[in-house]
Amino acid sequence: MTMIIAIDGPAASGKGTLSKQLAAHYRLPHLDTGLLYRGVALAMTIARQPLEDAALAEAAARNLKLDDLSDPRLRSAEMGGAASIVAAIPAVRAALLDFQRAFANQPAGAVLDGRDIGTVVAPHADAKLFVTATAEERARRRVRELRGRGAHADEAQILADIQARDARDGARSVAPLKAAPDARLLDTTNLDIDAAFRAAVALIDGA
Repeated sequence: MTMIIAIDGPAASGKGTLSKQLAAHYRLPHLDTGLLYRGVALAMTIARQPLEDAALAEAAARNLKLDDLSDPRLRSAEMGGAASIVAAIPAVRAALLDFQRAFANQPAGAVLDGRDIGTVVAPHADAKLFVTATAEERARRRVRELRGRGAHADEAQILADIQARDARDGARSVAPLKAAPDARLLDTTNLDIDAAFRAAVALIDGA
């Protein structure tokens, strides 16, 4: 039985961790689609190309491979902000759309998380969640994550970056960040990882 689960939401809302747990629970392959855009941004950064150059960004997107998504540099705060810039380029989104849809439509199904899974990539998904949390809580989580890796983290700057990213993601002309009409809302502001997982399973099993 095919089961496609679409998880959308803003940066640091907990959707990535939650999606991995759900993939393990339902025994489905998982794709963090945000890594695709980070991959494009990293390739352009390494090549010293301007992130706003649509033609170069599209070329980087079309050359991206699944193996490229294992680079630890993709998880940096710098690549998060850079990914938001290239993700606003329609040609980049078009180049990566087929990749994401092919992953979603595997025989057993899949869990995908991102910002337009339920609205654009897999509008036919069997279950859709929109995972969110306040910007302040998301900034605190990102600070804990970065400091846990031994990296410097300025909470005020991270909050400003998250707010700016939310504004870019919500205002872009193609596939803006928004909940699908049939998505179930999961606010994780006051939930720890285990509580968020239990709530997500309840919503999916009840879909």
